[in-house]
Amino acid sequence: MGHLLSRRNGFLVKSCRLKSLFAVADGPIVFVKSLISRREEKNPFQRDMRRPKAPYVFDGATRRAVCKNSFQESKIPQNLDAIVIGSGIGGLSVASMLAKVNKKVLVLEQHGTAGGCCHTYVKKGFEFDIGIHYVGELEEGKERRLLIDQLTEGQLTWQPLDKNFDTLVFTNKSTGRPAKVIPIWSGGADAHVQSFIDAFPEEEKAIRRFFALVHEATSSMPTFILLKMLPLWLSRFLIGCGVVPSIRRLKHYSERSVKSVLDEVTSNDDLKAALGYCFGDYGVPSAEASFLVHALLLNHYKDGAYYPFGGASEIAFHIIPTILGAGGRVLTSARVTGIVDDGHGRVVGVRVTKGSQEVEVRAPIVVSDAGVINTVRMLSKDVLEKSRSPLSRVVSAVKPGYGCMSVYIGLRGSNEKLNLPARNYWIFKGNKIDDDFAAFMSMDSADLIDATVPLLYVSFPSAKDYTFEQRYPGNSCCAVITFAPWEWFESWKDAPKGRRGEEYNELKQIIARAMWKQTCELFPHLKDKEGYFEVGTPLTNQHYIGSSRGEIYGMNHDTTRFSLQSIVDMRPDTQIPGLYLTGQDVYTCSFVGALTGGLMCASTILQRNLHRDLLKLGRSLKQLEPTQQPSDDPTSVDTRWLGE
Repeated sequence: MGHLLSRRNGFLVKSCRLKSLFAVADGPIVFVKSLISRREEKNPFQRDMRRPKAPYVFDGATRRAVCKNSFQESKIPQNLDAIVIGSGIGGLSVASMLAKVNKKVLVLEQHGTAGGCCHTYVKKGFEFDIGIHYVGELEEGKERRLLIDQLTEGQLTWQPLDKNFDTLVFTNKSTGRPAKVIPIWSGGADAHVQSFIDAFPEEEKAIRRFFALVHEATSSMPTFILLKMLPLWLSRFLIGCGVVPSIRRLKHYSERSVKSVLDEVTSNDDLKAALGYCFGDYGVPSAEASFLVHALLLNHYKDGAYYPFGGASEIAFHIIPTILGAGGRVLTSARVTGIVDDGHGRVVGVRVTKGSQEVEVRAPIVVSDAGVINTVRMLSKDVLEKSRSPLSRVVSAVKPGYGCMSVYIGLRGSNEKLNLPARNYWIFKGNKIDDDFAAFMSMDSADLIDATVPLLYVSFPSAKDYTFEQRYPGNSCCAVITFAPWEWFESWKDAPKGRRGEEYNELKQIIARAMWKQTCELFPHLKDKEGYFEVGTPLTNQHYIGSSRGEIYGMNHDTTRFSLQSIVDMRPDTQIPGLYLTGQDVYTCSFVGALTGGLMCASTILQRNLHRDLLKLGRSLKQLEPTQQPSDDPTSVDTRWLGE
């Protein structure tokens, strides 16, 4: 056992004594450099791709030409290098990185608008985001900011939310009125932690202990990524032997529940509820949730939260041209119903169904941004059996996440007139969040008429975007979201959208009106300002983003998904030749999670460390004058880029 040799997946693992292997494995970057030699392709981050910001495009026809290019067989480019299934940020980011090394990529989106959860919709003079509510880690000079700047060629501007970016509201169960309000502040780790100390001064020691554990947990993420990037056999060997300190540390936090950590640091139920508040950002209550994911979310916003100028649709609008520039296409209304193989276990293309038409499209590389469950459904059993891909085990072991109810309210009155804040509100009906959540999710749909919704996320997208008033003068908007089980709506799953009947419409209105009523307890001046009211259910999510059971965060973010085995198995390289995974099922949920999944996937395909390449580019740019970052003060923001 003195040496290891393998040429699997294009990797050459050099001879290395096991004792040395374990020593360097605790320093992941050194480990990768010393252990792995790869035949690298071109570097998509060879040079800075940012350019002067162009004026905002108001013309609807121009925007539709980019984001609503409907599938036709005649539009398929010849001699494709890759096909990407799905146009969420996980899919678009991979396609853009491949395009930057002159790969011709076809992106296929089942919905009529590209962007996945990054798209918006407009109705009756109101615009609503459907997935991008706030994004962290986008401060100037940070890696994710650098990555999205390169993918959009510097055309996106990110507007900071209020420093008080989240506010927790615990209501009185009998009156529904606020009983305890806790503002959560960004501005660095100290300011973030102080938010909780100010609310619970007698619990300062417990709070500082909790955030020390948050820091320890997030420090294990390089190992998390490494296990997904190493050859599968090697990652399995490393977790199986159990002697690598960094892997043991990762296991300690990834397989531990949030509740167990909260119970360890405090007996104060109010504090537990406050420290666990952001589970709505990944969709799992504290008893089931991986502490690693919770720690990542808390860390994600500590320095600031941001929203894209011009709305979330700007993301896809500015990435797609980089794909077109290399000869690729992004086509919508293109439902992929099958992944094609050559009969010998290698993936060679996809089948697209549009109406009665079925088209086979070929390429040597297929990337799926459709999620693990949908990807497995598109594969033949023969391919899965021949490859011994870990995807089959993942689908049987890890369940899909929860669906949600989304209520979109168009408000008559500007942000200024209605005094709408650029922050989010998390409204809970008490401090027993897990118990209340479980009781609500287990209710029979027939009993919902008098139910109190235990968790609400309330946001005002119009207040987060300085351009909204210019684009939709005199109007503003609100989004209210909670979780909902698939089972409430499953009986209508085969009915076409818009034709699910009166009973379906009545059920969703009962829940939605309860959500809006509870919201208006906090914002009573909005009661009579409705100009538009629309409701989405798990079936809506399934229709628009193609999720298997209406889930919004992909595979469930519980301790099973973040077991070492599942971490290793949910990787970009599926072990099926020619097929790769990207997006939130590779890394974690959220915009940045799916974006990071895209970076990992592109690294695997190009067989080079794009994280290293990106950091190298960032170091070279530090000598240049930084791009102007939006100010917290709306009056100081340069909006000339909006055009006349």
